[in-house]
Amino acid sequence: MFNDTFLKYYKNKKVFITGHTGFKGVWLTNTLLSLRARIMGYSLNDEKIKNFKKNCDYKKVKSIYSNILDRKKLEKEIFRFKPQIIFHLAAQSLVIKSFAKPKETIETNLNGTLNILEICRKFIFIKSAVIITSDKCYLNKEIERGYREDDILGGQDPYSTSKASAEIIFNAYNINFFKKKKIGVATCRAGNVIGGGDWSENRIIPDAIKSIKNKKKFYLRNPLSTRPWQHVLEPISGYLKLGYYLSIKPKSFSQSWNFGPKGNQIKNVRNLIKILSSNLYPFKLKVFYSKNKKIKEAKLLKLNSQKAFELLKWKCKWNMEQAIEKTAFWYKAFLLNEDTKKLIKKQIREYFSNRENKKKQNHH
Repeated sequence: MFNDTFLKYYKNKKVFITGHTGFKGVWLTNTLLSLRARIMGYSLNDEKIKNFKKNCDYKKVKSIYSNILDRKKLEKEIFRFKPQIIFHLAAQSLVIKSFAKPKETIETNLNGTLNILEICRKFIFIKSAVIITSDKCYLNKEIERGYREDDILGGQDPYSTSKASAEIIFNAYNINFFKKKKIGVATCRAGNVIGGGDWSENRIIPDAIKSIKNKKKFYLRNPLSTRPWQHVLEPISGYLKLGYYLSIKPKSFSQSWNFGPKGNQIKNVRNLIKILSSNLYPFKLKVFYSKNKKIKEAKLLKLNSQKAFELLKWKCKWNMEQAIEKTAFWYKAFLLNEDTKKLIKKQIREYFSNRENKKKQNHH
């Protein structure tokens, strides 16, 4: 099944994942388990654990439940496990929550990353580290061409500011410390990610599914806002590819990377919901338009991923319609009380199967 060199690389590798119980963390953990990696996960002891256990072979993972800000605990567990690769996903990832808890957001996203950077600087057994930030780290001027990795960082809300700050700190560490060591460290910025198992607050698809489950009206805030929607397995394939290249050519790949779909895959919120709804039959979604304009959201946010296309040979394998369809299948299975873990494994097989990918590329 996994014929690519970068995928084979992970067999029997020790991989440490922060935020492994989160939405992306569950998909990354499942993918690495299917590659037969040895995994230790480090996450908060919170409500996400239930979803993680339901959607992952959790007994195959050494799970530590603690705060990323507890530097002593984090360092102790990493030293005990001695991973070759670190994927740092732990974060406060919600823009709206960052207004309610700005200090917690900034501390988690900035100091959590700083702890990982310090640990990478200390231990020689770590060969590569992939740090996940966000497409919102860019100073958003709503430009059409899409942001490139060397564009200006910034942000007006606490979340975006925290992610831009983490990127600036990484850059300083990379220039001053990592270039002198045999370790590859990089940051990744991904566009809006969709997929099964995302239950985050104030996110379009989870809110739509909750409205069906709870038999409530579903309100759209900004139907004409556009986003670079992509399935969660797209950036994950990028993270895995990057983790491999950082290990074998650390000096060449230790930089920042965008992972987002091509320009023609940018669609607005109304289109997203229309495609989602058509794939949820027999479940019906009652859509209403909200007049609440208190929350300011960018109308356009787009990444330019040309560097990843050229240097990592990475690109999205599923187009936007396919990404929404796969996501809808997962939530439909959830609403029907079917085995969602089984479906995650099936979708991972479909995504990484060479035969499947050749077939899918004909759609682009």
